[in-house]
Amino acid sequence: MVLGDKHRFAVEVGEGGQALRPVDLWAAGKWLTCDDNMAFVGQFRRAVLETADRLRSGGGSPLPFGTLSPEATHRRLTLLAGADDGTGGDYEFRSRFRVLAWGPTTDNVTAYLFRVGDRSVLTVQFWRKDHLAEHPEDADAVFVAELPTAEFAGILEDLVGLLDAVLPKTG
Repeated sequence: MVLGDKHRFAVEVGEGGQALRPVDLWAAGKWLTCDDNMAFVGQFRRAVLETADRLRSGGGSPLPFGTLSPEATHRRLTLLAGADDGTGGDYEFRSRFRVLAWGPTTDNVTAYLFRVGDRSVLTVQFWRKDHLAEHPEDADAVFVAELPTAEFAGILEDLVGLLDAVLPKTG
């Protein structure tokens, strides 16, 4: 079962064990977990829940550079990453926008989240050389998805529910 819309944001949890299970993610029509879709269920669940909680509590920051588009903002934040002087200031700033930092399953993309009113704008860029060699159409592309924040948080919460159903019961 697919939760969400693959052209905006969607997730699908496949069959597997309690510790390791395939999880496929899409944003802006792109399959994000194409390099590694096997998630460590407990760790992945915690990371997704943190993101959902952040969204529900009003977390997320508006576009930081005035009138720049989400794509241009993504590129500027990525440039800051390359120019980090080691003092932590740029890292702290970029961290306000980072999203989908959910471990090995999503470490093939750089993703940022911006809040625009009651909507979430997600930008995603593939960075691994192997991926870009196999998918040259993704080279230098920043993919942008926009959806209501409540919908995005709901998809993440439903994902947590699916992952809870496969985790061993304690207590």
